[in-house]
Amino acid sequence: MSKPGKRFRSALATVDRDTLYSIEDAVKLVKGGAKAKFDETIEIAMNLSVDPRHADQMVRGVCALPHGSGRKLRVGVFAKGAKAEEAKKAGADVVGAEDLVEQVQKGVIDFDRCIATPDMMPLVGRLGKVLGPRGLMPNPKVGTVTADVGPAVRAAKGGAVEFRVEKAGLIHAGVGKASFTEEALVANIRAFADAVMKAKPSGAKGTFLKRVAVTSTMGPAVKVEPASLVGGAS
Repeated sequence: MSKPGKRFRSALATVDRDTLYSIEDAVKLVKGGAKAKFDETIEIAMNLSVDPRHADQMVRGVCALPHGSGRKLRVGVFAKGAKAEEAKKAGADVVGAEDLVEQVQKGVIDFDRCIATPDMMPLVGRLGKVLGPRGLMPNPKVGTVTADVGPAVRAAKGGAVEFRVEKAGLIHAGVGKASFTEEALVANIRAFADAVMKAKPSGAKGTFLKRVAVTSTMGPAVKVEPASLVGGAS
């Protein structure tokens, strides 16, 4: 097992692993410890009291971060005719129909977010085994199956973040960059937490938001007091 580097140990020394910090203090610690030579991603991890194996406990959705994610996303759109032109004008990186389906079937995927118009879903549905495992399959629940492709592309380009609960009730996402101001990161994190809380399923039992931590790409995790994210975190 490799030994943590000097930079990581230095950042870890500033964090009390037994303390639940307010989101403001946690962001200050994480941002202060992000000393890598690149602009580190600031990430949030949330542990929810749900079992995603049950349909009534699935948590998924999308959040438009007020200050963007800092990540440059390549957006692919399955559309024809006027809708394809609308997608191109909105800034989509890859636009196509049958030709794009064939390209993806060959394993060529030049996008990080996938949007489709409803009429294209019979074709796109064939790509489930390719796009599904990568988390790229369009879904109307998160706004990626829509006739309003222009706004959907602009939202994706502007920093909209999709989330979906994983095994053991975990959700994690990038919510900004270390170069962002503390205020921008706190606003993004609170917006993301609010979106997750609004997606609380009917089958959730007990305290929905159990544990929260924030970290940077190369830094240690800092535990967050859930109530500092959303009022009461019930």
